[in-house]
Amino acid sequence: MGTLVGHVGPGVAFFVLGLWQLFNHIKLHSLNPRNYTSSPWFPTSKLRYMELYFIMLGSSISIAMELIIGPAAHNPFDNDWTIPSNHLHNFEHASISMTLFVYAIFALVLDKIGPKSAQYGLTLLIASIAFAQQLLLFHLHSADHMGVEGQYHWLLQLVIFVSLSTTLIGIATPQSFLVSFVRSLSILFQGVWFIVMGYMLWTPSLVPKGCFINNEEGHQVLRCRSEEALHRAKSLVNIEFSWFLVLITVLGVGFYLVLVRIYGEKVEYSTLRKEEEEEEEADVESQKKPSKLDVARSFIQMGQAFGPIDMER
Repeated sequence: MGTLVGHVGPGVAFFVLGLWQLFNHIKLHSLNPRNYTSSPWFPTSKLRYMELYFIMLGSSISIAMELIIGPAAHNPFDNDWTIPSNHLHNFEHASISMTLFVYAIFALVLDKIGPKSAQYGLTLLIASIAFAQQLLLFHLHSADHMGVEGQYHWLLQLVIFVSLSTTLIGIATPQSFLVSFVRSLSILFQGVWFIVMGYMLWTPSLVPKGCFINNEEGHQVLRCRSEEALHRAKSLVNIEFSWFLVLITVLGVGFYLVLVRIYGEKVEYSTLRKEEEEEEEADVESQKKPSKLDVARSFIQMGQAFGPIDMER
């Protein structure tokens, strides 16, 4: 993952997954605002497990890139089958992808043969384990923690922590739309931040002033020539993060307003149409059923037709 492609690829996958989750949660809540219940993943009409297949495919490609395709000898091990220092980060990244693959597998199996009462909670529990391992490995990352790359990773951990927290909270609150909304938005933010890291750390024209890209132990690392340049570069990373946080907030709320307008109006229209049909049926029934006044008038008309009754008889 320590390259531009190695960050942009997973970033696009996280972005697509987060956007898909965000769209479906907003749509589901707009169509069922009173009876909303969250879902850990969303099936499609043509291919039910498309989201899970997407996670499995992305995880498999990531593992292959880290352990087979990425290394120069296409082998992450030394001749004595030990892990060399310059490949430790490859195994860390592959472990994250492996856990995501396990999540997708179990989510599929639970949907097919698991009891309905336990599917939601168990699936989210496995997802939280995947986020927990992601947070742990990035926190204990073998790459540099002190430089600019370390600052990017530290801010990434904040976003992963939000994904982990909302996933755990979601187990106990399946009816909370806000929890699902924040979780989806945090996954999308992970993808955006991965993409930003890829371009800002490995594009020479975007390197901060006073810093340079250095080749160390088989992979490129961003270094700064002085403490002042390092401090400036870290401050720029913090500013980037704050700007993207605002951008993601605007994107999420704007997306919500658009989808609520689209699907919320459909619900209101169908409800109004149903009420109008019920009113028309009530009017037809009232026309068919004679009123008390009509019954009284019919009795009077019958009395007039037979004439006055002779009481003396």
